[in-house]
Parts: sequence; C-alpha cells; structure tokens
Amino acid sequence: MASTIANLTTKADGSMEGVFATLRVNAPIAVLPNAHKSRVINKRTGFEIGAGWNRISPRSGAEYVSIRMEAPEIGVIFGNLAPAPGGEDGKKVLLWNNPE
Repeated sequence: MASTIANLTTKADGSMEGVFATLRVNAPIAVLPNAHKSRVINKRTGFEIGAGWNRISPRSGAEYVSIRMEAPEIGVIFGNLAPAPGGEDGKKVLLWNNPE
C-alpha cells in the first residue's frame, strides 16, 4: 500500500515546494526541475537530499517524476510524484511504497 509522505505545490517557475513528513522528520523541501532531472533540496538547510527523473508510464503514457531521497534521518526512499487527491491543479503528493 502506498503512503503519502509529502504534499507539494507547483510554483510559476515549475519548481515544487512542500513538506516531507514522517514520524521522525518534518522538513520543508523543494523539487527543482531541469530538462532531464530534478534536484530535491531541504529548504531549511539548503542541502540536496535527492533527485528526480522524468518518466513515462508504459501503461497509460502519462508523464510523472520518479524520486529518490537519502538522508541519515530517513535512509533511502524511492517514490513517485502523483496528482494530489481531489484533482487540484498544481498540487502533487509523493507516494512511497515500503519495499519490505
């Protein structure tokens, strides 16, 4: 079952900002895109904590961003950005599946 661990809002420049939240972490993050890859940074410290890659779903043909984040507090997390529930334009969530 997928869990939502970040809520993000798209800004006018295409970047996304929001909060990454787990039981141990509550950090403001930003996803800064470029042509092929995005950077994920902790807005409080300015440190890069991950990256994202533009992907296309083989089943639906829809574009999405695959995210990998890593930090001592969270370990390694793989997830995908998806439209937020409710269909609100410009809102995304980071969905994560525990591999265990």
